Amino acid sequence: MTDAFTRTVQLSTEFIENGDPLGWFEALYATANGDPTAVPWARLTANALVLEWLDRGLIRGKKAIVIGCGLGDDAEELAKRGLEVTAFDISESAIAWCRKRFPNSPVSYQVADLFALLEAWKGAFDFVLESYTIQAMPPELRSQVIPKIAELVAASGQLLVICRGREPEQPLTTVPFPLTRTELAGFEQAGLSAVEFEDLCEPETVRRFRILYDHARF
Repeated sequence: MTDAFTRTVQLSTEFIENGDPLGWFEALYATANGDPTAVPWARLTANALVLEWLDRGLIRGKKAIVIGCGLGDDAEELAKRGLEVTAFDISESAIAWCRKRFPNSPVSYQVADLFALLEAWKGAFDFVLESYTIQAMPPELRSQVIPKIAELVAASGQLLVICRGREPEQPLTTVPFPLTRTELAGFEQAGLSAVEFEDLCEPETVRRFRILYDHARF
């Protein structure tokens, strides 16, 4: 276990136990002091599972939003591919870091809370990217956060979700908290349709799910 991951587990556990399940994001980024190695998911490059999917050329429309954008690499990749990108994070320090890393970026980086979405964002995006945000929240928040994410998807839009996966009988201990297929079915209950569900489980690696949801009505 790396020092960065140990620190993340300590922070998240402390904040969750104190009734502030989202406060640890700002604490982590703020105490990193500009060192990306202190943020365990920061690779300073776009997520490989996002890149692989983008290369299929399946995106419809031009307006995109990245949830929990962290240090901005996925958002920048979408912008490079010609999308009009909004990216947000609840952490002010993370957004300040993005703006410092990419001072001339066309991406609109904003501090925002997924649980208090701007009205102008609801149903406004052709492509929504949710990568590893849900799994960073305690499981009891899933029934609330999944409908909030679905609200961002335009009437003919798409949602790509990437997360750690597990079976229902597997225990949850600390961050990250993997999701089950049953929990992810909440997106369908929120009005989306699962177009493709990939269970990416290779030997000696972390099990991940990659799911494309569609809000199209034809």
